[in-house]
This record gives sequence, structure tokens and C-alpha cells, in this order.
Amino acid sequence: MKTLHTDAAPQAIGPYSQGQAVNGFLFCSGQIALDPATGEVVGKDIVSQTKQVLKNIDALLKASGLSASNVVKTTCFLKNIEDFTTFNEVYGTYFTEHKPARSAVEVARLPKDVLVEIEIIAAE
Repeated sequence: MKTLHTDAAPQAIGPYSQGQAVNGFLFCSGQIALDPATGEVVGKDIVSQTKQVLKNIDALLKASGLSASNVVKTTCFLKNIEDFTTFNEVYGTYFTEHKPARSAVEVARLPKDVLVEIEIIAAE
């Protein structure tokens, strides 16, 4: 097992790691719309926050030598399910030809009151 760490993605804001690589799989902690350099939330709308979350995910994948095509499963947490269609439009610009399995649910609240959080599982 190897603990993932990269400065290109936000640092963990609690007692957890950015991710763990084990037996050919990468399990990444949920990413929210934090700027890796400042730790501040990026944007106030679902479009800008989803774009930042996907940038953070991309940084984690690259740090592991992987890409979006290696993602096998995502779990998406939305503060407001009414944002689902707009969220999907942005999400679809990252996962273009390769479409991982996915769950998407509305939740009452997310860290730092963001609008979206995404966690991933990727395989080599």
C-alpha cells in the first residue's frame, strides 16, 4: 500500500490522506473545490466548483501516473440535486469517451459549504 501525496491537489483537511494505492487500484478521498495553493474555495456556482474538483482529481491521477481513462467508479455528492443537469454538463467534459460507473446523490451539507464533492476509484 502506498499513500498518495501531491502538492498539485488540495491537502487533506482532516485525519485522512489524498488517496491510497493498493493492489493496482487508486482510492482517492473526496475532492471539493479547493485551490491547492491557497486552500480557499474556488467559485460560488456549480460550474466553477465542478471544474475545480475535476482539476483536483486530474492532479491526483497524474501524480499516480494515471488519467481519466483509468477511473472505474465515481461517487458524486451534490448539495442540491437541482444542479444535476448542469453538473453533468461539466462532468461530461472530463469523462468524454470513457464513462466510469457512477453514483450521484444529494446531501444536506458538504465541507466548507461547497456545492459538490467527488471521490474516485481508479485502476492501473
